[in-house]
Amino acid sequence: MIHAATPRRKRDATIALINVVFLMLIFFLIAGTVAAPLDPDLELVDTSGLEGREPPDAIVLHENGSLTYRGSPSDPEAYMAEHGTGPVRIVPDRNVPAPRLIEVTGGLRRHGASSVILVTEKSLQ
Repeated sequence: MIHAATPRRKRDATIALINVVFLMLIFFLIAGTVAAPLDPDLELVDTSGLEGREPPDAIVLHENGSLTYRGSPSDPEAYMAEHGTGPVRIVPDRNVPAPRLIEVTGGLRRHGASSVILVTEKSLQ
């Protein structure tokens, strides 16, 4: 008894096309740059041996919304009365609510701060 040959199914080319497009996408994501590269002659400062603490002249805003200056409780009015007008550095906790941060920076500006500088952590990695 002779069996009839089963017809071969033609392979769909869309899977191969999707793979090629995906590989091209990955290539252009890796090869392209969003920002200009740093100057190749630039040598960055090594801060791995430094202690992680706030600058001594900065006011600290804790997660619970309280302010301290050099370990003592403070508020915008008292801080500005002690330090006069000029720029103020503030180190906010990363978990402090944004409305509280806006309230404190506004209070510092109302009481005479010429500018408020937020001290943050920056990573180049």
